[in-house]
Amino acid sequence: MAEHHDEIRRAVREFVEREIIPIANDLDREEKEIPLGVIRQMAELGYFGLVMPEAHGGMGLDYTSLCIVAEELSRGWLSVGSVMTRNLISGTLLLGSGTDAQKQRWLPGLATGKLMSAAAFTEPDYGSDTASMKFRARRDGDHYVLDGEKTWCTFANRANLLTIIARTDPDVSKKHKGLSLFIVEKEPGDGFSPPHITGEAIPTIGYKGMKSYALHVENLRVPAENLIGGVEGKGFYQLMATYESARLQTAARALGVAQAAFETAVKYAKERIQFDQPIASFQVIRHKLAHMGTQLMAARQLCYYAAQMKDTGKRCDLEAGMAKAFSAEMAEYVTSECLQVHGGYGYSKEFSPQRYWRDARIFRIFEGTSEIQYEVIAKRILE
Repeated sequence: MAEHHDEIRRAVREFVEREIIPIANDLDREEKEIPLGVIRQMAELGYFGLVMPEAHGGMGLDYTSLCIVAEELSRGWLSVGSVMTRNLISGTLLLGSGTDAQKQRWLPGLATGKLMSAAAFTEPDYGSDTASMKFRARRDGDHYVLDGEKTWCTFANRANLLTIIARTDPDVSKKHKGLSLFIVEKEPGDGFSPPHITGEAIPTIGYKGMKSYALHVENLRVPAENLIGGVEGKGFYQLMATYESARLQTAARALGVAQAAFETAVKYAKERIQFDQPIASFQVIRHKLAHMGTQLMAARQLCYYAAQMKDTGKRCDLEAGMAKAFSAEMAEYVTSECLQVHGGYGYSKEFSPQRYWRDARIFRIFEGTSEIQYEVIAKRILE
């Protein structure tokens, strides 16, 4: 990595040590959302527009920088590292597929954090099977009328924009060829936009700080100019084109959570006295730490290797998928071992290991399940 990458890491770590770590455990335990003041600071620091071009209000940095920021923020609290993901997805979709008018209208707000977005892709009956989705968008003059159900729409309540994938061709046999992406504007707030959009928060065991919602959309009129790219039937392909960057950032978030757990386990092992000596003196604990550190290092190398490929313009869907899948399983392992090193205290909500453990479990599920990742990886290997 270049020297400026080290400077970015130091700056983000200072922010996290000062603003995030002191409040993360309490907010998680109380199931409160990320304070708006923290989000505003992140916006001022440019975190929402890291890879967006300067011409659109971003910082014009590389994906290695994005991974560094995502890792360090997630080291403090996964939700803080994840809140920028929503703007990354919407921003890269618009940057890669939006019309000039759409880019001018929304990219500056997304890059500067003045606009916050959420992704409404998953449906109750269709998650990984994107091509079979049934959420409907019907053309009516200069508008589309949207109807259907979406679920696992994280940050939907605080978002100004919802990025929604919908079926514009009613013939479901056309699968992915009948899907289109829309930007839906809304006012932030738990009330959503009734009566046309209503939402109900989904209780989760971890990943606090941002709420995930089940959404019901009925007769919602959206201007035709909000169809990303202006052409129907391109939504599936537009979405697939963003997955390299999304999975890189997800792998980096897993690194951050695992790094926090690893550092916590090392510190505790040095301080915890049993049988008149620190538990770090016992081989079984030392070997746990050795395995944790090795897995973490391997995942980090894979993640940043894929990011560097992305930065040089090379295709990296294979490497990004590997980084996401490996880092997800690594994070679950490392956080579980961190909890084990802490013994009973690891199971207490007064201490952070249980938070890391609960948060890490989501990595094998969101942004493409591990099972889907391995299918993608296998397909590329066998090509």
